Amino acid sequence: MPLEIERKFLLKNSDWKQEIQSSFQIKQGYLNSHPERTVRIRIKENKGILTIKGKTKQVTRKEFEYEIPLNEAKDLIQLCEKPLIEKTRHLIRKENLTWEIDEFEGENKGLILAEVELQSENQNLSLPSWIGEEVSHDPKYYNSSLISNPFQNWKK
Repeated sequence: MPLEIERKFLLKNSDWKQEIQSSFQIKQGYLNSHPERTVRIRIKENKGILTIKGKTKQVTRKEFEYEIPLNEAKDLIQLCEKPLIEKTRHLIRKENLTWEIDEFEGENKGLILAEVELQSENQNLSLPSWIGEEVSHDPKYYNSSLISNPFQNWKK
């Protein structure tokens, strides 16, 4: 069974920008954003991706991901709940792990999150100096939550 084990963090500073190895744009929407299951359509680097995720327990959830034709992804994204999630993803490779730094746009502009996928929940993790507070267990930081409560609506 495919599992995603992921931890999310806020950033302390912008030192991570000096370590970016590649970046690309992501546009995604949710056909279903229910906490028990999400169904997401993503367009990334001219590829369409359908992702189904189960409910998160600790930092683990079931994840099923399939590449779909780009033209179908473009049609499906029109059916998604609004607003769509738009972001630039930056990749940083450190100590055999890939850190994904997401800079959000649109109604979530100003939010920047770091994510890292692990092999197990108990995996030792050496945090880069630019990593701040862990928000893995706070649902408001889930991409699927950002459509119903965008970052621009949060009290500063």
